[in-house]
Amino acid sequence: MPVRQMKESTEQHLVIKTHLLNSVNPVQRAPKTAQNGKGPPQHGPHNAKPQNQTSPQTRNRGRRRGRGGRKSDQGDAFVRPSSRHCTVAHKPVVANQAGVLVASTANGSIKNGCDSGAIEMGFPSSSKCLSFAPRPGFGQVGTKCIVKANHFFAELPDKDLNQYDVTITPEVSSRTVNRDIMAELVRLYKESDLGMRLPAYDGRKSLYTAGELPFAWKEFKITLVDEVDRTSGPKREREYHVVIKFVARANLHHLGQFLAGKRADAPQEALQILDIVLRELSTKRYCPIGRSFFSPDIRRPQRLGEGLESWCGFYQSIRPTQMGLSLNIDMACAAFIEPLPVVEFVGQLLGKDVLSRPLSDSDRVKIKKALRGVKVEVTHRGNVRRKYRVSGLTSQPTRELVFPVDDNSTMKSVVEYFQEMYGFTIQHTHLPCLQVGNQKKANYLPMEACKIVEGQRYTKRLNEKQITALLKVTCQRPRDRENDILQTIQHNAYDQDPYANEFGLKISEKLACVEARILPAPWLKYHENGKEKNCLPQVGQWNMMNKKMINGMTVSRWACINFSRSVQDSVARGFCHELAQMCQVSGMEFNPEPVIPIYNARPEQVEKALKHVYHASMNKTKGKEFELLLVILPDNNGSLYGDLKRICETDLGLISQCCLTKHVFKISKQYLANVSLKINVKMGGRNTVLLDALSCRIPLVSDIPTIIFGADVTHPENGEDSCPSIAAVVASQDWPEVTKYAGLVCAQAHRQELIQDLYKTWHDPVRGTVSGGMIRDLLVSFRKATGQKPLRIIFYRDGVSEGQFYQVLLYELDAIRKACASLEPNYQPPVTFIVVQKRHHTRLFANNHRDKGSTDKSGNILPGTVVDSKICHPTEFDFYLCSHAGIQGTSRPAHYHVLWDENNFTADGIQSLTNNLCYTYARCTRSVSVVPPAYYAHLAAFRARFYTEPDMQENGSTGSGAGHGFKTTRAAGESGVRPLPALKENVKRVMFYC
Repeated sequence: MPVRQMKESTEQHLVIKTHLLNSVNPVQRAPKTAQNGKGPPQHGPHNAKPQNQTSPQTRNRGRRRGRGGRKSDQGDAFVRPSSRHCTVAHKPVVANQAGVLVASTANGSIKNGCDSGAIEMGFPSSSKCLSFAPRPGFGQVGTKCIVKANHFFAELPDKDLNQYDVTITPEVSSRTVNRDIMAELVRLYKESDLGMRLPAYDGRKSLYTAGELPFAWKEFKITLVDEVDRTSGPKREREYHVVIKFVARANLHHLGQFLAGKRADAPQEALQILDIVLRELSTKRYCPIGRSFFSPDIRRPQRLGEGLESWCGFYQSIRPTQMGLSLNIDMACAAFIEPLPVVEFVGQLLGKDVLSRPLSDSDRVKIKKALRGVKVEVTHRGNVRRKYRVSGLTSQPTRELVFPVDDNSTMKSVVEYFQEMYGFTIQHTHLPCLQVGNQKKANYLPMEACKIVEGQRYTKRLNEKQITALLKVTCQRPRDRENDILQTIQHNAYDQDPYANEFGLKISEKLACVEARILPAPWLKYHENGKEKNCLPQVGQWNMMNKKMINGMTVSRWACINFSRSVQDSVARGFCHELAQMCQVSGMEFNPEPVIPIYNARPEQVEKALKHVYHASMNKTKGKEFELLLVILPDNNGSLYGDLKRICETDLGLISQCCLTKHVFKISKQYLANVSLKINVKMGGRNTVLLDALSCRIPLVSDIPTIIFGADVTHPENGEDSCPSIAAVVASQDWPEVTKYAGLVCAQAHRQELIQDLYKTWHDPVRGTVSGGMIRDLLVSFRKATGQKPLRIIFYRDGVSEGQFYQVLLYELDAIRKACASLEPNYQPPVTFIVVQKRHHTRLFANNHRDKGSTDKSGNILPGTVVDSKICHPTEFDFYLCSHAGIQGTSRPAHYHVLWDENNFTADGIQSLTNNLCYTYARCTRSVSVVPPAYYAHLAAFRARFYTEPDMQENGSTGSGAGHGFKTTRAAGESGVRPLPALKENVKRVMFYC
């Protein structure tokens, strides 16, 4: 929505332009501020005339029609008009009555090719009627510099790319076997039937060639020798029929136009073909997992403990960028199962000698969990290394196992069978056997006759020691990582890759040099009573010395529970006293005395202890609200932390702050200061705000009431098939400061990425159809907190992969529209929808590692470094921002992709806003790597994972964190998802997840 601020006598008016394409794109620039660190920026006049800048590019093509002004005295059901010092005279925005997403053109008509009706909640039938926000130009703010990126220019081939369909019978599920079949076919027929072509194969159904094959359809007969018996004994041969059929020619002209910015739709097929071509040789050389390749030869594997080891490798992906095709290469590291004899693996797993002692039931459960699904090879048959997949573990020791050897149910013991059949004497008969094959016809293999097959990725959860060991391997200084990436490029020798040569792909061996800018840090405002009222962070950091929280809360009634046996009462009292003092010094009013003496409890009695302290404190305070619970936890506390948070936040309505034993004994000022920051925001306070926010100088935030959302979905780990996914949404509850965020959480179907409860309706016997959902609830709480209704929405969405952009935008933007329309007819504030990605492989390095002025202490690029050219999308509105100072390893910039923008942000506007918000994270005095609303949503979703663990009664919980009337969500073929227990009202209002 183009917005122009016009000066008319002494007032400012918001003029809503009805035309939506080829419009003037205003840039609201704040007055220049002093950035030399000697003082805060001077407050310019609030209604200083903004500079305008014409954008050469068109805005979103999928806009709604009929947006205009509405008189403020027309039944404003959502909120009464209110005057705040930052508000300009405004006219609320109008949309179609249903408040749904409708595509429109410049003249307001419905765009062809897109359904003119509402886009229904659910998966869209077509996403092609929607265009993502085009880039409005490039950013100019900040100090210009050059950085290097791990992108390597790839020259576009000039050959025809052809796709063929592959059908193999009998059907094979293993990609490896499929590749073996195709490799044999190419070996036999390349020079004859394939016309000297060297095809690239995806291991499934598709084959690609540069130029046509001499046929459109052909059948081949391929005989494979079974790998398990190749070394000796009778050869097991298998015959396959392979049919190759022409499907289509990939359009490289289309790809060229897309890379040149002349077409908006990416030709995914052509990109996929080129990606497969460049992966073909590495797939043969290394162990492919996802988009990465691993090998024990790249760097020596390091033991991680309990039978695991780390393998190093590299990530590789072809990407369309402004500089053309780019090959993104990054270093990778993963946990693999060590290729040990099974007995040795079990010894490492259990951490004890298993050869002399019998196994307990818990030992057996642990072994079964660890080995289920793992491939093993037998070692008792000389050169024959037959491979099997473990399906289970016998409950009896080997010496007790018997099985039928014929149809007459003649039984034989496993010990006898191995002795007679293979001359193999089983030594450790007290150990159970591995079960392989299916459950109906179980095959028993003695552990000592098996070895784990090399190259199996470990996909289950690592323990803390293993994570620490893996991080040591992966944590590389920027210079070392850059050198390893360059070595990988040279070792892969793409210029000698027969597949790259066949398809005409040429890869540069130099890192891309990219123009970047370093955005200035924002001034932060602290309380007037402190010695330092304002603060300008230096290299992404500052501290609380001489500063007081801008809104320090009061804690009069608090108590402490000590779950740690090693912490004596006197130590606990001393710690609480020091923490109370730090809270006071930081600007809070904190009663130094608890309402009841410190209560000692055992971890297994967490619920009993919490309820005792809660009721004892309420009795002592004569019914006044019990405000804060301090908790001392053992360093290794298992499920205690999660249980405690669940009981406090969904049962008792208690705000709690946990502290580990190690911090209680070693009291550091820095730790206490950080804990005091967390306590203040949990009590509803604010630690600091942006100075520009107070002086109303943040473009497209300060002019009209603006709400900033953050949203994220966390999925259960691999192997946890029944756990729900958890969605969380947070939203700012203060304006113009946008610092305080309320959060809501809900459970949804397993691995469902679309947030189901953004907006929902259900039938109430008394009220009829009732509207609700997380967006609606947060809009209402914003109105209650500020006295304003939001006239602009900025929505940061975390955790969405590129392949889900269309689905998530269509579904969630529609939910936002419906939530707004349900509050008041014609209420449709303009929305900017931004996806935040951290799981990408772009890394930025200083151009000169020796130049200390261009790096932070860790050798990483400086906080505020932003890149929106060369390695970014050819036409869409995205940028990389490294908003934090590195601590160890190589910093990962966040990737922001503006999918939808009705607020007409300029590149500078959204980049500066995002960077400045990263300095408002409540838990520390550092700028953070991801914009705080997205960070908070992640924390809230992670917290809610603890609410799902106990086995709740199906009808025992009413509602979720999203409010009353929570309905169970259903996925195809699944039963309803059990709702989370509801957050207590006093918990919802504050930043409980901090």
